Amino acid sequence: MNETIAQRQITVAGLPIEYLTAGEGAPLLLLHGVGDSAQTWELIIPILARTHRVYAPSLPGFGMSAKETSDYSPEFYTSFIADFLDALELKQVAIAGNSLGGLIAMRLAFESPSRVSALVLIDSAGLGRDITLALRLLTLPGMEKLTSTLYQTKIGAKVWAYAVSSLLFANPTQVLPDWRDRLQNMARNPGYLKATVGAVRGGSTIVGQRDREILLDRLPNLAMPTLIIWGTRDRIVPAHQAHLANARLKQGQLVLLDCGHVPQLEKPESVAEVLVQFLNTTAVLSR
Repeated sequence: MNETIAQRQITVAGLPIEYLTAGEGAPLLLLHGVGDSAQTWELIIPILARTHRVYAPSLPGFGMSAKETSDYSPEFYTSFIADFLDALELKQVAIAGNSLGGLIAMRLAFESPSRVSALVLIDSAGLGRDITLALRLLTLPGMEKLTSTLYQTKIGAKVWAYAVSSLLFANPTQVLPDWRDRLQNMARNPGYLKATVGAVRGGSTIVGQRDREILLDRLPNLAMPTLIIWGTRDRIVPAHQAHLANARLKQGQLVLLDCGHVPQLEKPESVAEVLVQFLNTTAVLSR
């Protein structure tokens, strides 16, 4: 079985898109969050690829994917993911999403439930108003220009990478140098910073996540098995949102980990183990 990660490109809705893929078996889609890329999943893809065919795209504006878009709303990204699945001729997938990726996964599950066999929400957006002040400030007028001015220089990009890392990780010693270097390199691309600010604005305002993107009360309508994974020391979205969400799910499971906003990077072995167990159990129950 091939667990080697392949980096590929595909055109979706006229946009060249980078994605990672590995393994064989039932398809599993992994969706990253704001300011991140497909590479956020590199530590767990080889494990997941032992039992699944894994696909991890970089959303438009991020990673090596196209920056030529002016729409960074959750609506756009949900439509984009549906088109991505169509381009790969994938009729039904299990989806795991982190942060914004979780919101996109939820939206797709509500809009096209037959396409989502199982849902995994990892420190997901869309489950409550509260988010960190650092992200809310990005919604203010002029922040797109300010971030480009501050962070596109070599020194500025390094500051960006360290600032973002300190927000995402509970334990700074867990930050991988390669991941931080990648973040630093992305920050020097003006399209990346524009996408980061745009994606935050798409789902939030200065007071928190937008009402239309808070899907908490719709969770009882989800028919597919749903797993919530959450870092108890998340500085972006508070862990109490995970408990509120799990209480509303008909087929829900909640796993709490001692980490921050990106468990797939800070606790990769634990995330992979929980994911595999959940997906295997789901597959058995669906037979």
